[in-house]
Amino acid sequence: MKTIRNGVFASLSTLVLAAAPVAAETYIVAVGAASNSLQGRSAAKFADDLQAKLGDAHTVEFYADGQLGDEKELLQKLRLGTVQFTLVSSIMTNVAPEFALFDMPFLVQDRKHLKAIDAEIVQSDLAPKAETAGLKVLSTWENGFRQITNNTRPINTPADLEGLKIRTPSSEWRVSMFKEWGANPTPMSFSEVFVALQTGTMDGQENPLTNITGANFQEVQKYLSLTGHVYSPTYLTSGLSGWNELPENVQSSAIAVAASIQDWSLAQGEAADNDLVEKVKAAGVEVNQADKKAFIEASAPIYAAFAEAVEGSDALVKRAQELAE
Repeated sequence: MKTIRNGVFASLSTLVLAAAPVAAETYIVAVGAASNSLQGRSAAKFADDLQAKLGDAHTVEFYADGQLGDEKELLQKLRLGTVQFTLVSSIMTNVAPEFALFDMPFLVQDRKHLKAIDAEIVQSDLAPKAETAGLKVLSTWENGFRQITNNTRPINTPADLEGLKIRTPSSEWRVSMFKEWGANPTPMSFSEVFVALQTGTMDGQENPLTNITGANFQEVQKYLSLTGHVYSPTYLTSGLSGWNELPENVQSSAIAVAASIQDWSLAQGEAADNDLVEKVKAAGVEVNQADKKAFIEASAPIYAAFAEAVEGSDALVKRAQELAE
């Protein structure tokens, strides 16, 4: 597996990749996430393991840190066939509104629950929706339980978010959630967040701990509030037309490797939950446990709006809740 990290070379590669699809024997795995985040490490492991399974007859190249674009740009490259695999998280709701199931606050109870939702709902109900939009979802991996950081005050209840400028992903439902809680949410590309926090353009942001520490947000934030308000999965995704043109052995290898990494990524995320809190504390950040009951009570309108806006979503939520043990 070739990992491309040189910025100049990556820029030239971007131009070449944008112009025409890569050769059939070369496969590109690219993510917008930081290379040392869990998303970045999961994608790198996928690229490494896929290379090992395919052998020398094929070349798997890996790009991270947004070298080939952010999630939105990479989705377009999947459809063009210039990138073969990427990880897509919150913006999957822009592909099919049913994926906003995972934007419902406090829906996913733990990672065992996530695996059940993946098996019973994602693969049977949501993945086909992505296919109608030209995308093939191969597997659901860990992104993580999202927490809030900011530079103004600890967040104990939704009232503490009043007026704070909070960066969110480009997700309609995440924006609505933080508006409901009283914040001033602003969608922004992940690669721009560190500078926005550092300069005060944004007061805070919300992300899994693996993304927070992977991007070193603890260096420019004063408070970490453990809300666990949403569990965000990330989806290993390919372009449907490009996927259908892959040799059968490459398809079967990719599916097998993707399945093996699901458990690995979930275990990595669970182990990081405690370890990374200590890392954030060591950087001088004040950490508090939020009042989840207060957040849950304030979230009822979000579920009601989802049920009204997306046909069949009420049934999806009910099925997901029933899968919790």
